[in-house]
Amino acid sequence: MPHKIVIYHAEQCDPKKCTTKKLARQKQIRMVNRLNHIPRGALVLDPFSPQSVSPEDHDLVVEKGIVGLDCSWKRINKSSAMFRGTATHRSLPFLVAANPTNYGKPCILSTAEAVAATLYIVGLKDNAIQIMSHFKWGPHFLELNHELLEAYSQASNSREVVNIQNEFIGG
Repeated sequence: MPHKIVIYHAEQCDPKKCTTKKLARQKQIRMVNRLNHIPRGALVLDPFSPQSVSPEDHDLVVEKGIVGLDCSWKRINKSSAMFRGTATHRSLPFLVAANPTNYGKPCILSTAEAVAATLYIVGLKDNAIQIMSHFKWGPHFLELNHELLEAYSQASNSREVVNIQNEFIGG
């Protein structure tokens, strides 16, 4: 496992297309199916968080790891138990999916893409490349989003990441 990456898997996806299961088989992540098995203090990828992942989170990711939530976001809401105590929760900025299920769709990333994007943005680019290397389409995700990922990884904090995102979307 390149870094401590734990994915809560809610068993709500097609097992044949599940990026989490593939990464677990490759020993790139640890998959859990109980919320109480999520490590405390890790960076939690949370689409509802007002704070974006940024290079400022590098030490948090290295020391505590990343928690991804592999579930149907259509079935989840902000009041869910997994969104309590959000000090280390972070959202991802604008990126475009390269996975076959949601190719070209903005902000609808697979769990593998979300983890790789987080690693890239916090400065662990080699680990992001390693995660994406397990998928035929994986390197294309990094190519497709290269300009944005590079810009986000050069920001100093969450506010700058959001500003880069807004500048890209708006202009």
